[in-house]
Amino acid sequence: MKNIFSVIFMNLWGYDMIIFITAVFTGIVYYFLRRSAERLYKKMHLTVFVPDGGTSRKEADSDISQLRESQVVDMRNHTAKLYSIFVNLTGIFPLLGILGTVVSLLGMVSDMENVTGNFYGALTSTFWGLVFAIIFKFLDGVISAKIEDNEKSVALYLDRNSAETKAGDKL
Repeated sequence: MKNIFSVIFMNLWGYDMIIFITAVFTGIVYYFLRRSAERLYKKMHLTVFVPDGGTSRKEADSDISQLRESQVVDMRNHTAKLYSIFVNLTGIFPLLGILGTVVSLLGMVSDMENVTGNFYGALTSTFWGLVFAIIFKFLDGVISAKIEDNEKSVALYLDRNSAETKAGDKL
């Protein structure tokens, strides 16, 4: 078992470091994406689903009166940009793993003395690419539901605002 872990971490300072750096960057993008989606969700939730009574009703009315359509659109666009970056980074991990495998196998051609080490290095790149692809795909499933809910809430908010504007214009 100890041999398996040494093989997995053997190529860590080689090509696998690129995969780890990309994973850290993707994690940072996910963090900001989640914050942005949560902020938009809180704004839209009070706008679309106003609480029944008490202090929370007053807070909701205050928040809604201060909310502008341009702010909502800007928040939605910011979240959409972060989500697009996150999804594209998530799709890169299997490709990075395959590229690391090819790079290691090409090294094996020039160094026939260390075939086993180069072959293990090739497999570790594939391993890390798949591990991070799975992790970030799971996180994508978690955040995509919130983003879809936000999109529906923003669309409802914008439809309500346009209906109110049209009704006000007719009067």
